[in-house]
Amino acid sequence: MSNTMWGGRFESGPDAIMAEINASIDFDRRLYRQDITASKAHAAMLADQGIISAADADAIGRGLDAVLAEIEAGTFEFSRALEDIHMNVESRLAVLIGPAAGRLHTARSRNDQVATDFKLWVRDAIDGLDGRLADYQRALAETALAHAGTVMPGFTHLQTAQPVTFGHHLLAYVEMAARDRGRLADARTRLNECPLGSAALAGTSFPLDRHKTAAALGFARPTANSLDAVSDRDFVLETLSAAAITAMHLSRFAEEIVIWTSPLVGFLKLSDKFTTGSSIMPQKRNPDAAELVRAKTGRICGALTALLMVMKGLPLAYQKDMQEDKEGAMDALAALDLSLVAMTGMVRDMTPDTERMRAAAGAGYATATDLADWLVRVLKMPFREAHHVTGRIVQAAEKAGVDLADLPLAAMQAVEPRITEAVFGVLTVDAAVESRASYGGTAPANVRSQATAWLERLAAG
Repeated sequence: MSNTMWGGRFESGPDAIMAEINASIDFDRRLYRQDITASKAHAAMLADQGIISAADADAIGRGLDAVLAEIEAGTFEFSRALEDIHMNVESRLAVLIGPAAGRLHTARSRNDQVATDFKLWVRDAIDGLDGRLADYQRALAETALAHAGTVMPGFTHLQTAQPVTFGHHLLAYVEMAARDRGRLADARTRLNECPLGSAALAGTSFPLDRHKTAAALGFARPTANSLDAVSDRDFVLETLSAAAITAMHLSRFAEEIVIWTSPLVGFLKLSDKFTTGSSIMPQKRNPDAAELVRAKTGRICGALTALLMVMKGLPLAYQKDMQEDKEGAMDALAALDLSLVAMTGMVRDMTPDTERMRAAAGAGYATATDLADWLVRVLKMPFREAHHVTGRIVQAAEKAGVDLADLPLAAMQAVEPRITEAVFGVLTVDAAVESRASYGGTAPANVRSQATAWLERLAAG
């Protein structure tokens, strides 16, 4: 039998393989709430415009509420033969209210319907991710405030560079998350135009009030071009792009957690809540949560790449290829949501080994730049000359097998006779971080100020 929802042109049903490749209900059933919400707004507008009767609109609204209740109660029977969520809902509506259900599809197409539903779903997903990111920022800022003065090594090229504070390091990820939230907010603003009423591709001859349905669904305005409205998936691509960058940021931090929790480094400990053991090695504590966050970045970036490849060669307007827009995006945004929850949990769970961090911060001649700065500031030496002199002093310390702070003054004066005992005041890791008081620097006072400001901003919403 041909599909009863669209099969007037067809004498027989599709081949089993065609039915299999064509059906999307296995994943687009997640649009049920958005589909029903948009349908109710459409029916109400049709009645207001005199296109359908008020009685039919009331019956449609009550029927859709009943369908929603069945789905949420788990009693709704989804049919793959009906292909997608739109046909499943409409078919059940017809059973519940009879012929009036057939009036719901007046002046719309599955093309504008699915674009509207998916925009609503992506908008909801963005709002959820924004909340997750805010929780993540809050956890980072609270931990940063608690460790504003905890000294650790800062790295470039994964080599010890200069001392920083653990709080300052965590606040770097707060800033990344702020940009992530900004990108998602930008994507939300751009997607917030309503395609409903664009119909298949050319608009409709019915006297719709598209501004009314747009407002009812919380959109800023209706879309201005019907061809673009039904064939646009920029809103998915842009959201996935923002999601991919967010996941990349999480992966960077996850990688640091993996490194720092290694016994070879030992900067952090995670509890049993976020680690697993080994089936053969009883001593192991594996940072699997961090590793899985790191790995999920691949599927999120993969979803973006896949949809770009789907869309890159499509002429206007709607093409069935676009059915591939949902499954990957839904999976990717769910993976990002889970990753954010996991990262937030790890931030709250982690315990830094402050003594080990401090010891590592002073290793590797990390205060060499402070020595060079002292030569510039006190001896008025040009920085390039100071850099050269400091390099020779580091070389002397390395040959003697001591840190800079333990190199005798006489050894330093052998390189630069004007150096005085006062130089030792800048060679400790505490002095190094305290001195970095420029705006955005690692000084503990800066970290406290920035962390407090972030917490106040987050509390204000």
